[in-house]
Amino acid sequence: MMKKLLALLIFATSIVNAQYTVKGTMTPTEKNNWVILYKIEGAKQKFVTNTTIQFDTVIVGGNKQALGKFKFDLPKTAQSGAYRATYRNRGAGFVDFFFNKENVEFIFNPKFPDESVVFTSSRENKLYSKYLQAYGAVQKKIDENQIAYIKEENKDAKKAYRKQVKQLEDVQETYENKSEGMLVHHFIKASQRYNPSSPVDNMEDYLTTVGDNFFRYIDFKSNALFNSSFLVDRINDYVFYLNNSEDKQLQRKLMRGAINKVIDKLPKGKLKKSALEFLITSLADKRDGEAVDWLFAEHYSKLPESQQDAEFKKKKLDLLRATVGRTAPDFSWKEGDKEMKLSTLNDSDKYLLVFWSTACPHCVRDIPNLYSFMNNHKNASVISFSIENFDNKFKDWTEFVKTLPNWHNAAGTHPEYKWDNETVRSYNLLGTPSYFILDSNKKIIAVPNEIEDVQKYFEGH
Repeated sequence: MMKKLLALLIFATSIVNAQYTVKGTMTPTEKNNWVILYKIEGAKQKFVTNTTIQFDTVIVGGNKQALGKFKFDLPKTAQSGAYRATYRNRGAGFVDFFFNKENVEFIFNPKFPDESVVFTSSRENKLYSKYLQAYGAVQKKIDENQIAYIKEENKDAKKAYRKQVKQLEDVQETYENKSEGMLVHHFIKASQRYNPSSPVDNMEDYLTTVGDNFFRYIDFKSNALFNSSFLVDRINDYVFYLNNSEDKQLQRKLMRGAINKVIDKLPKGKLKKSALEFLITSLADKRDGEAVDWLFAEHYSKLPESQQDAEFKKKKLDLLRATVGRTAPDFSWKEGDKEMKLSTLNDSDKYLLVFWSTACPHCVRDIPNLYSFMNNHKNASVISFSIENFDNKFKDWTEFVKTLPNWHNAAGTHPEYKWDNETVRSYNLLGTPSYFILDSNKKIIAVPNEIEDVQKYFEGH
């Protein structure tokens, strides 16, 4: 009897401790030796665990090929949903996949994760990948025939279009049936596109049709869709790519209209809050202060007070202290024995503020060219702010600025990390050189990206 109880206890313990595994193989491998696993919940990522990459080498076609392998162990209690394996701090450095109580295994190229990922284990992920490939292949033909019909009113294109629409409906029905009862069923239903039964006659009507029906098959009340990147990806495509124009004023109008349409479609609650915070974050990252102000005023402030995050708002507005339309953050410096201050400077109607560093080769090359250019455009004063290493004691900067007479030359550092300098942090610089054009009241009126943009601005003004 005792042996039976012991055997039963061992069996029960093995069930409790049993795990699922998520395995990834990257080829070629990454320089980093870590991978972090997140569960996606709304527009946010929830940390699950992390692991290291194990490096290996194989021979392919007589050549050595570096591989990186990693594995995550998930308990039986792990929640089903969308997950993300992240192996890079910035950019497209992650693989998204679905976990639904089964082992997951995939191979991918870390430089092109979306285009290269192949699932070798996981019924759910394999089926969804096959669906996307099958659906995408037919949709591409539909789009090609739609464009051909608009350009040439080709009857053969119209006939082919109708045939392919029917074929696409069959693909959709097949995969909806195959995925019944699976997690990916929600995503297969939501991934389909609306195609009218016959091609439209012109591009304007085509774009209107696409826009009006962009969210036709999406269930915004679906928890499965909410707890994935699916909804925010679709919102991102609709707001920032579908509604696009080279004319800045028209672009702003289109973007606001698109955001209003999206917000109107969203049910009240956590999804609307997540979508707004995603849009605000995206626009803050683009340094679009005007759009962020509008979103806070027109939409975020109208959420129930319990859903508004004061810390989130402060963080995003702090990020935008140095954007077009804002007054440039103030700072002071010395010129000889004279104390100077940006806010009280009054020797010009316009100012060019440039952040640079003697440790930046690009800056050392560009600053003399900028100096020569601005000498021929004396309609603005130049304030240069050099970000220097603490241990340098400004020796390199002192020598360099001797070649920049008539500029207002300032420099700053920090004992631990020069980018933590208070002035540098207040401008949220992404790199050097960075340019800001100010009016007489020190309001930022332009933020050129390159020296060529600075030249273009002053040649036109």
